[in-house]
Amino acid sequence: MIQFETNQSQYKHWHLEIKDQLAFLTLNVREDGGLFNTYKLKLNSYDLSVDIELADAVQRIRFEHPGVKTVVISSDNKEVFCAGANIFMLGQSSHAFKVNFCKFTNETRLAMEDASKNSDLKFLCAASGTTAGGGYELALACDKILLVNDSNSAVSLPEVPLLGVLPGTGGLTRLSDKRKVQKDYADFFCTTAEGIKGERAKKWNLVDYLAPRSNWQNTILEQANELAKQSTRTKQPGVKLEALGEHKYVNLKINEKVRTAEITVHAPFEKEPTTLEETINKGSNLWMLRAFRELENVLLNIRFNYLEVGLLIFKTKGSGEYVLQAEKALVNLAKNKNSNFAKETLLFVKRVFKKIDVTSRSMVTFVEEDSAFAGVLADLIWAADRSYMLADENGKSKVCLSQFNFGKLPMGNNLTRLEARFFGNKEKLAKVSGKKNIWLSAQECEELELVTFVLDDIDYPDETRLFLEERASLSPDSLTGMEANLRFVGPETMETKIFARLSAWQNWIFNRE
Repeated sequence: MIQFETNQSQYKHWHLEIKDQLAFLTLNVREDGGLFNTYKLKLNSYDLSVDIELADAVQRIRFEHPGVKTVVISSDNKEVFCAGANIFMLGQSSHAFKVNFCKFTNETRLAMEDASKNSDLKFLCAASGTTAGGGYELALACDKILLVNDSNSAVSLPEVPLLGVLPGTGGLTRLSDKRKVQKDYADFFCTTAEGIKGERAKKWNLVDYLAPRSNWQNTILEQANELAKQSTRTKQPGVKLEALGEHKYVNLKINEKVRTAEITVHAPFEKEPTTLEETINKGSNLWMLRAFRELENVLLNIRFNYLEVGLLIFKTKGSGEYVLQAEKALVNLAKNKNSNFAKETLLFVKRVFKKIDVTSRSMVTFVEEDSAFAGVLADLIWAADRSYMLADENGKSKVCLSQFNFGKLPMGNNLTRLEARFFGNKEKLAKVSGKKNIWLSAQECEELELVTFVLDDIDYPDETRLFLEERASLSPDSLTGMEANLRFVGPETMETKIFARLSAWQNWIFNRE
């Protein structure tokens, strides 16, 4: 079973050091420290274990060190910054593992860009040697790239000429959409295995700065501090991300026979704090942060450890009023410039929902009597591919919308899930937006088309059972391929291209002889 929780004291491959407004994240991959002992991580190549640590480090800097303005990503190896994903690891991996590995790596790099855009945390890649494949893709996720200017060091995306596959963690998309590299230059670059060095790399905008080895460290500090000037982050109390241990708010129930995973998210058990001091004191046990850290952990667990599961069933329990109170308090606190914790928590929740959107499984939401589909948890209804709502005799099955459903949780295409649901129908969306902070009955949800089916007490058990049986009889791969196309309507972004266009071609190529 692959474990996704780690912390700084457990890192094998990265060293994190904080120096005032700068964080130094240094890569020194332990050859024998991979997930499995059947390959060596030579030349600072990486496997999933390296990326799990990187994701954790970026997350911890955001929450625990609000005073950091620039993260310098570098290598202890003077000859090689990073050789990319380990080829021997990929060669012995199943197709499903490779797909989810690339997905996790993409999410880690997108989290870095999210930190730059929304948290003003800037990233400088100091490439002290050969920077190839996934190593260059990591550099591309940074705001600026500094390359050592010598006769050996080059940046490259050698996947096409050497392996016959694509740079699968965003390389092609970031070249064109982010760095605006001309198509013909990009074509030459991506088919030249040895890569491009020095002045040409800078001229073609493959890197931003060059520095000789004799002035390497000074140039790193100079450029890192220049980036820091662009940041508005301020020194304030950080919040330590404690180990989750046993889950408190998210329960996972696997049914191997019908290949389902039932995920139940519980609302807060009591009112959440409203003041900044109380919120910071509660720290990583704050409901909004802990519940969604648990949900992220469950999603990753399913992706890698339960490959046969084809359907995710989302349920909620508890007091929807406590959910609404918790999110309102956090939104109010996030307006305070000294509340990095509240702001980062909201951004984290957004990223977890994006993980749901690109999870390659069929998804359904069941709205029942004891559900808490209010505000942030209501988005689980529209993240799913289908939803069933019980019209119970007591009228306890209800849904409540809040400001969270209208802009706080954008998808990768920058639409809310309600905008995606009612895409092209402004009248329906306007009608729904007028129902914020009102508890809606099953009948009202049906009229507003907020759920797929509303069923009474007699039909609900049979219809949901038949749905589960039908899903188990169909190909999970074809279903999720179908749904991945249906989930993302409207505009394309760099993010949707990475997860759709690039991933689709890479997956097809992976299956070629």
